Amino acid sequence: MSSAVILYGPPASGKDTVTDALTAADSAYALFRRLKVGSGRTSTYRMTTSDQIDALRSSGEILWENARYEAVYVVDRPELNEMLSGRRIPVLHLGQVESIDAIRTGVPEVQWTTVELWCPREVAETRIRDRGTNDTAARLAAWDATDRLAPNQADLRIDTSRHTPAESAEMIRQAVESQCPST
Repeated sequence: MSSAVILYGPPASGKDTVTDALTAADSAYALFRRLKVGSGRTSTYRMTTSDQIDALRSSGEILWENARYEAVYVVDRPELNEMLSGRRIPVLHLGQVESIDAIRTGVPEVQWTTVELWCPREVAETRIRDRGTNDTAARLAAWDATDRLAPNQADLRIDTSRHTPAESAEMIRQAVESQCPST
């Protein structure tokens, strides 16, 4: 059975940093780069057009879609399947509770490990300010709007203010291995 990881959490909870540590520690893991239409940061996304999103939408190939920061973000089935067929362990970044069930239900043949990353709001604010993206208010509003997961929704919870990225990555690797020992 294929494995994949959902890193769930608010802005600045450490999704990018932990993913970087995870992929550096184990080349089997790879960031799932969501499709994005809109302005802002581009480095961790596959930039596309509204027409391409519409085509995916009409063919039923979108597993999850959300809008935030004047942009649209999409988890698409073709890219996820491509990663899984290449024996990669995709790492998806999500920030809405509903997205977890949508992804798990949309691809039930995968062993999903859901990890909730969290940190205190003041730590998130410092991280956001240190990025220098000039959107602190919008990101803190998103932080405030991000719900915590229910106890049965997360396989692992990590406070990234208490664990280094390397420690977090190792905890995730162990969680994935315990759920799917052949990974």
